[in-house]
Amino acid sequence: MTASGLYCGLVSHARVKPRKHKLAYRVFMLLVDLDELADLKLKTLGIGRFNLFGFDTRRFGDGSGRPLKAQVEATLAEAGLPTGGPVRMLAMPQILGRGFNPLTVYFCHAPNRTLSAILYEVNNTFGERHSYLIPAPNAALIKQGCGKAFYVSPFMDMDLTYAFRILRPEERVLVAVDASDADGLVLAASFAGERRELTDRELVRAWLTHPWMTLGVVAAIHLEALQIWLKGEKVRVRPKRPARAVTVAPAAKLAA
Repeated sequence: MTASGLYCGLVSHARVKPRKHKLAYRVFMLLVDLDELADLKLKTLGIGRFNLFGFDTRRFGDGSGRPLKAQVEATLAEAGLPTGGPVRMLAMPQILGRGFNPLTVYFCHAPNRTLSAILYEVNNTFGERHSYLIPAPNAALIKQGCGKAFYVSPFMDMDLTYAFRILRPEERVLVAVDASDADGLVLAASFAGERRELTDRELVRAWLTHPWMTLGVVAAIHLEALQIWLKGEKVRVRPKRPARAVTVAPAAKLAA
């Protein structure tokens, strides 16, 4: 048994204000233990090369292609957090060479294999990337929070806070993010999935039952943006991206 796996499930977004808007669609994600990456010998999965499914480290982290675990551990060390344990990332694969991950989640463990932190890596459709690093309790259900520091949607204000609820990836996984302003909830987004074995057969099965993913996440994002704009939502001006690539949430920012 490997720690790496496949999760099939549902992404949902519910915008509460100022104009209500909902969407939901089925996706599948890979959970990749970065220590196992070189040993994933699947006929349909290309590591750094074209295949039906792909995983290219240059699409994550600083984009250099440098080993992702080394990048994550450098970020952990700079924040004074333990390194040396497994780092497992939850992300969508490329399909036929195309792929976009709005959110990649890295589960970072101490040398004794207890969870110590979660790194949330966010991409926007302007080619920018930013991460939030938050210390985590070694619990099945994790609650965390931090302030928004990075422009993502042109229809969302910057003066927001994030609340995360994470069910660690075992038989099921949950990644839920609530964005709130001073008056309450603005947007609730989540991915909930169930684990399957990471095999060629299961990958092809997931692809055949999730055909929209071949079209691509970016196309779906732009379609939803058009629908929101047609509802009369105004576009927010995009600020400069943060000077630092990672926002580290202090202990005082952690949700109860």
